[in-house]
Amino acid sequence: QVQLVESGGGSVQTGGSLRVSCAVSGDTIRKYSMGWFRQAPGKAREGVAVIDRSGHTAYADSVKGRFTISKDNARNTLYLQMNSLRPEDTAMYYCATPLSSLLPSPVFDSTQFRYWGQGTQVTVSS
Repeated sequence: QVQLVESGGGSVQTGGSLRVSCAVSGDTIRKYSMGWFRQAPGKAREGVAVIDRSGHTAYADSVKGRFTISKDNARNTLYLQMNSLRPEDTAMYYCATPLSSLLPSPVFDSTQFRYWGQGTQVTVSS
C-alpha cells in the first residue's frame, strides 16, 4: 500500500519562501509521476505542479516562475519549493500520484491521481 506524508507547511509573510515535502512509502517514486495540488477554504481543489517519471514538469499558470517541483529518488521524496509567496497561495497542499509513469491528460485531472497524502497547511499573510 502506497502512503504519502506531507510536511513543511507553515506561516510566512508575503514574499517569503517555503519548501513542502512528501515522503512516500510502500513503493518507489522513481517509477511514477507525482503531483502537488492545493485547496483553499470554500474553493475547489486545483493542480499546482506535476512531474513525470523522466523529470518533465508542468505548472499552473498562477505559480509559474515562483514554484518548483522536484523529486529525490534516493530519498523517495517529492518536494515543492515555493518562492515569492502571495496571500492567494494560502491553502492546504496535497501530494498525489496516479501510480503511473505517465501524467494524466489533462495533467491536473485530480480524478486520475489514485493516492493522496493528508495535506500540509500553508498560510501567507499580507
